[in-house]
Amino acid sequence: MVIASSPKELFANRVNRIGTEAAFALGGRISEVESGGDQVIRCNLGQPDFPLAHHITAAVKKALDMGLTTYCDPQGIPELRSAVAKSMGEKHGLDIDPERVVIYPGGRPPIGFAHMTYSEAGEEVIYPSPGYPLFESFIPYFRCNPMPVVLEESDDFALKRDNLEPLLSDRTGLIFLNFPSNPTGGVATRGQLNELAELIIEKTSPNLRVYSDESYEAITFDGDKHTSIASMPGMEARTIIASGCSKTYAWTGGRVGWAVYPTVEEALAHRQLAINYFASIPPYNQWGAIEALESPESANSIQIMVEAFQRRRDLVVTGLNEISGITCQNPKGAFYAFPNIEGALQNMGGIKAFDELPEDIRTDSSPATLFQLFLLYKYKVATMDRRSFGTLGSEGQHFLRISTANADEELAEAISRIGAASRDADGFRAFLDSGVQLTL
Repeated sequence: MVIASSPKELFANRVNRIGTEAAFALGGRISEVESGGDQVIRCNLGQPDFPLAHHITAAVKKALDMGLTTYCDPQGIPELRSAVAKSMGEKHGLDIDPERVVIYPGGRPPIGFAHMTYSEAGEEVIYPSPGYPLFESFIPYFRCNPMPVVLEESDDFALKRDNLEPLLSDRTGLIFLNFPSNPTGGVATRGQLNELAELIIEKTSPNLRVYSDESYEAITFDGDKHTSIASMPGMEARTIIASGCSKTYAWTGGRVGWAVYPTVEEALAHRQLAINYFASIPPYNQWGAIEALESPESANSIQIMVEAFQRRRDLVVTGLNEISGITCQNPKGAFYAFPNIEGALQNMGGIKAFDELPEDIRTDSSPATLFQLFLLYKYKVATMDRRSFGTLGSEGQHFLRISTANADEELAEAISRIGAASRDADGFRAFLDSGVQLTL
């Protein structure tokens, strides 16, 4: 007797286990709204709205003219690795061997590679929630167990010893940190980092790795300065320091990122992954990154950008706090505001309306998601909901992330529209009944 086998599925199961970054997924919804002729104020993407500085552009053009368009060292050209080692070493008081540096096409690959390299299936991965979504999205892909550190507004969204310690165990495979923080704008003090470092050294194996995402390292306000946990005693040997050109130099399209590993052995393992996944990144962009790191002109470009982001932060936070039902803390870094909209949702009946939705919608949505979509479709402002920055631990947290990477007048108009939307209970109810998809 012939036993019929099940037909082969098109996609491997692992494809269905990986998450995404909703800020990009929202692009299709924005295009849908704009196809009707309306212009959307885009406060969703974390992309500085400043041009790439001329001296960096000139360096890329020069490299292109020199014919530097071929394959190169998969670990990154030696000149850039040396520039990264020198720059990161000077910032953090460390002696970094360039052989510990790996260059990547942006800041995303080393996150996935860290999951792949350091966490076995069944181990636990600790990460901040709210936090950068790729920390969480890779965890089920590699069959690990998520352990979100749920950050509370009442504690200034700080990640402290008291909320990390209960999650540490002999099953911990990897820890993600992110300062300055996306989406909250939190900047850790040296004292907070020292407490975290002491706890990690006390409670975990020397082979446990801490992935410190420092992409927003240059964007801090009110005199605050970024400090890396790798600078704390004993932590250089346990920490992967990751950063790049996208935020500091307003060069998201250049796709130049890097990671400094605790040992040369680890860097070589990641070099092997680079060979398998992307071979190398364009050498001409790497020469642009060298110019960004080494040129004295960069400091002025960064200062102009940071001053603008601080001015915009003040404009946005002040405006949000003037809206009934919305409160917003003052972020110390990055270029986002993270307002609490619970009061506005209560006033509009948003939480009650969410509770009455079918379960299949509630599973992939939230009250803040409903308000986010209402803002987009009816008031033409694109923002991000709390769920987009870690679904686990987001229950009952009613926040939006607003990128301030827009001109002052656009941000002022966006805040005006958010205020109007928060008072439009009738429009909100009509929107929920309009048939628009209520999930991202």
